[in-house]
Amino acid sequence: MLDEALKGDIQTAYRRVLEGLELTPRYGQRLMIAEIARTLAGIEADDSGKRTSDEHVCVLEAGTGTGKTLAYLLAALPVAQARGKRLVISTATVALQEQVLHQDLPALKAHSGLSFDYALAKGRGRYLCVANLEKALDGAEENPTLSMFEQAIESRDGDDFHALVKELAEAYGSGRWAGDRDSWPVTIADPHWRRLTTDHRQCTNRRCGHFNACAFFRARRYLDSADIIVANHDLVLADLSLGGGMVLPKPADCIYVFDEGHHLPDKAVEHFTHRFAVNGALRWLRTLKKSLTELNAALAVQPTLARLLAGFPEAIAAIEPRLGEVMALGHQLAELPQGSGGESRHHRFEMGRAPGPLREQASALVVVFASLARNLESMADILRESLDPDKHTGLPKEQAEPWLPLIALLHGRALEAHALWLAFSEEDDPAEPPRARWLTFEPVAGEPELIYSASPVSAAHTLARTLWGSCYGAVVTSATLTALGRFERLQERAGLANRYRYQRLPSPFDYSRAVLSVPREAVDPSNRDAHERAIVDFIEGLDSREAVLMLFSSRAQLRAVEKALPKTLAERVLAQDRLPKRELIERHRARIDAAQGSIIFGLASFAEGIDLPGDYLTHVVITRLPFSVPDDPVGATLAEWIESRGGNPFMRISVPDASIKLVQACGRLIRKEQDSGRITLLDRRVLTRRYGRALLDALPPFSREIDGVASLP
Repeated sequence: MLDEALKGDIQTAYRRVLEGLELTPRYGQRLMIAEIARTLAGIEADDSGKRTSDEHVCVLEAGTGTGKTLAYLLAALPVAQARGKRLVISTATVALQEQVLHQDLPALKAHSGLSFDYALAKGRGRYLCVANLEKALDGAEENPTLSMFEQAIESRDGDDFHALVKELAEAYGSGRWAGDRDSWPVTIADPHWRRLTTDHRQCTNRRCGHFNACAFFRARRYLDSADIIVANHDLVLADLSLGGGMVLPKPADCIYVFDEGHHLPDKAVEHFTHRFAVNGALRWLRTLKKSLTELNAALAVQPTLARLLAGFPEAIAAIEPRLGEVMALGHQLAELPQGSGGESRHHRFEMGRAPGPLREQASALVVVFASLARNLESMADILRESLDPDKHTGLPKEQAEPWLPLIALLHGRALEAHALWLAFSEEDDPAEPPRARWLTFEPVAGEPELIYSASPVSAAHTLARTLWGSCYGAVVTSATLTALGRFERLQERAGLANRYRYQRLPSPFDYSRAVLSVPREAVDPSNRDAHERAIVDFIEGLDSREAVLMLFSSRAQLRAVEKALPKTLAERVLAQDRLPKRELIERHRARIDAAQGSIIFGLASFAEGIDLPGDYLTHVVITRLPFSVPDDPVGATLAEWIESRGGNPFMRISVPDASIKLVQACGRLIRKEQDSGRITLLDRRVLTRRYGRALLDALPPFSREIDGVASLP
């Protein structure tokens, strides 16, 4: 229940922010604040603060211009502080994360009257490992055995690396640099950074002699006292996969806000995908076998380590022939000759069902990799304890320390292998969508690679259990959460329950200032030549002073149209695949500032995240409806499952997803309250197919012009 004191705090803070930033109150923003505050304040909890109610999530579609960042901060922060919880703001893009961190939160702190601290949360791999930095300075980081495992480390740049190390060490030691990769003024190459960072398996935490100077744990100490933590979807998902509370606070102690929440389901699917490269595994196993002499010489003085090392030859001998068999079996199943060249290709298993012989091999590999992972974990634990002066393992610290990174690395690879083969050996629940399982053949130089992959086709069950079921409260928001005007598609993909609160908030924009046009030139894209000709003809008829964004569904068509344009027109085109995004936008703006026309040719990524307000964009042209064919292994498996249950994958997946993408594409035009212009759709199917009316009805209430005839939306 939102008590009067809390309600007063929120209203006062909102009034102060509006006055301090000289903002106009917006109806949609006020509704958003009220909805979030009611939902979060209405969460019931026991005396220990544990949530006992199950209507603790609200899902809010808030279009551009709503002012949603300030709305969710103003509503959620006072509730979180009153309930003794931490507010975690999670974004999908670096741009929004930086906006929240460097603009919105400082503004809120300066003007709201609310007292709070905030911090940025990043994974351990974004921070310098001081122990590795010291080894690099001393030239002692050249562990020859570890180098053989990390092939990328072999591509050394000698003086360049050591000059970088000295510069980093001086900057970190003087306090001019906080030790995170992202704040270094120039890009640090991946091979260099891998030698200077660590992960949760290799890190020795408090046992490390550099613990008090550690960049990651310094940042963690800020997190421990922060009221608001700014993170991203990947980090939240990684923390949840480790059980929660490893990098971020425990979910039960958090109120999450997922901005750009429409990205969360896809991020989750990617996060729970497993891969296994057969030749890559054979290489590291061979290297381990060759290194056993050195490992025994260094570590076998400790009895348990000696026993574990003695078991490695047998374990490797059990794994290697089976990997040879799954390599041959994979080629046979994909109908590939051994050592074949050519292009990369996939072989997907129908309905995600691995054939019997492959499942048998997978079951055997689960057992051997589980055993190997357990032994490596035991070794890593002993090595970590050997670094602790209060523990007596029988192994001196100076002998244990150089080998922990290698053993931790191998442990991680064994766990990854175990997870993949477990996914191939298990049967799917017939009541749930199956996992997608497939092979990828990569014709790399020297030794062609065969990669086994497995992925859930939906992260709904995982998110329902690990996120929505375990958190104290959550807000999911974005400009595009509904498909065809409804939340069902998001619920299905993200595991969001019907009992949660859902609302589409009104936009402050007058969409009648924009005209949605389906001109006579629009044709059915199934006739490719006619469609490309229609696009070229349409471009030739554009006003030479217009600021245009043309969105293509394929790179091939973009290039074909670009090639077919007369030279004078082609000179006005800035094509996405010809220029870096930032440079393209800068050139476009410069042309408009110089009162010249400019036409951007963009692909799907330009339908989201491009912000060109006012005169910088006056015409959006969508060349065809943004249907995506579910031909990737994950999408194809899901479509197959839907069809097997009597559903229509096109109507259940393709049309709703196209609706979301179409709304996003149209959303490029109106970015400010005074913006106006035209949106042209060069795909006649929106008028001739039965799904067309649903797609049009889901768009904002633009003025309409069909075949040159104006009409109301």
